[in-house]
Amino acid sequence: MKRRFLWTIGVVISFWGLIGGAMAGEVKPEASSLDQFKEMLGLSIYLQGGFTYNFANPDPQENQLRLFDHKANSFSFDLAQIQLAREAAVGGFGYKLKLTAGETAKYIHSRGLGIKDGQAPADTNPFDLTEAYIQYNAPLGKGLKFTVGKFATFVGAEVLEAKDNPNYSRSFLYNYSQPFAHTGLSVSYPFSEKVTTSLYLFNGWDNFEDNNTGKTAGFSLAWTPMDPLAMSFNFIYGPEQKDNNSNVRFLFDWVATIKAGKNLSFILNADYGSEQKDPNANGSDSVWAGVAGIVKYDFTDLFSLSLRAEYFDDQNGARTGTSQRLKEITLTPEFRVFKGLIIRPEYRYDWSDQKSFNGGRDKYQHTLALGVMVTW
Repeated sequence: MKRRFLWTIGVVISFWGLIGGAMAGEVKPEASSLDQFKEMLGLSIYLQGGFTYNFANPDPQENQLRLFDHKANSFSFDLAQIQLAREAAVGGFGYKLKLTAGETAKYIHSRGLGIKDGQAPADTNPFDLTEAYIQYNAPLGKGLKFTVGKFATFVGAEVLEAKDNPNYSRSFLYNYSQPFAHTGLSVSYPFSEKVTTSLYLFNGWDNFEDNNTGKTAGFSLAWTPMDPLAMSFNFIYGPEQKDNNSNVRFLFDWVATIKAGKNLSFILNADYGSEQKDPNANGSDSVWAGVAGIVKYDFTDLFSLSLRAEYFDDQNGARTGTSQRLKEITLTPEFRVFKGLIIRPEYRYDWSDQKSFNGGRDKYQHTLALGVMVTW
């Protein structure tokens, strides 16, 4: 399987290299110019791994309610990604292809693409087609952009790759409140430098193949009322239950980024979700909500410190499996050793109003992690 995966990467690179050169109207670079070759393809490689220590006794082996950094007292190779990407200029085409391998890949599969109904994430393979789409930016006004394919979700303050988040671990909101990816169509238009709107129509939450005959709709409004403040208002609405188009799931997601100074920034994320007759809530209507806040300060060009605090209320247990109120606080120093290399030690404290940790023994969980991220 690994040999087949590497062979596929080689074929895809060659194929998209030819297309990328044709789309951009660029001359094929000399073989000796690696930087030109990378730029032509939009090629990048990302590696991420780390070690997480859980202070619980006896050794829990799992950091519970932590989807991606779930291995306790163990080294983990989280991500190996290869990406080919080109943003569509007005009147032109663009694309993105992102292939992922590693422990994290097991937990991000969309239904019908690496995972089937009733299959647990641990049973899936460690390779994932994470994003694959094409874009066309129609020359209408400021540019009407169409995207078709599989793409990362447009909601939330965090993304899959830790390097693009202030913290090494992900929030409860990212793990349990929001989808990871969509397969379908999006149309976006920038009305001005301050306002951009996007419409979405897709198969659902993490569905490569739909599990019913209905479709899910999304809407996003990105608004920058002033230079220090940027906000997005995101909505998802549609049926997500197997062979059922009647019961709908709804999510409202709000993200705000505040640049309070040259070195100080804040990120706020709030969610409210619900689902009618949720099978994960024994057929009753489910509701979940949460808020997370992150503050980051850059002390120097090489060192930063981030602090995240979060509250997540899973009222009916539909998202985490237990009706509970979760909280966490995470402290993450960041060392940018040199270009392309980031090292993050991290302390995190999780707690709940239920005994959700250490195999049902504790209401709290302490972990200490060391994450390493490399980009090329």
